[in-house]
Amino acid sequence: MKTLIEHLRQTRFNLLDFFEKNESKAHAIPVGFNNNLYWNFAHCIVTQQLLCYRLSNNNVLIDENLIEKYRKGTRPLDNIPSSLEISEVKDMAIKTVDQLEFDYKEGLFNTYKAYATSYGIQLNSIEDALSFNNIHEGLHLGYMMAIVK
Repeated sequence: MKTLIEHLRQTRFNLLDFFEKNESKAHAIPVGFNNNLYWNFAHCIVTQQLLCYRLSNNNVLIDENLIEKYRKGTRPLDNIPSSLEISEVKDMAIKTVDQLEFDYKEGLFNTYKAYATSYGIQLNSIEDALSFNNIHEGLHLGYMMAIVK
């Protein structure tokens, strides 16, 4: 489990660093893409909360409004998010990983509602969720790189 969390933390550092280096392009949606840099970044944080906390019957650590805006199946709205929202999402990138690590050590994830991902992977435990989440976040970091390119 320690390795899964270490991989998640490193991926979050990479996501945050890439986003901050390209923040001037955060809301552009290039031809051929459905989303932008910011959506991909926020979507990663939202998805991790849903996969790890919601499916284990725990309270998420983020605002429900973020979940509604950036969950699977959403697209960027016509309005640009506030600078406060962007700052909060950037702040949550690492804090949510730190809290996840703490909560795991405290035994918070003792139940898990099985979930079949659209990627074709069945999640039956918090460990499954973290393993898949790492794949998911790597995929979205790749989308972010393609958007900038």
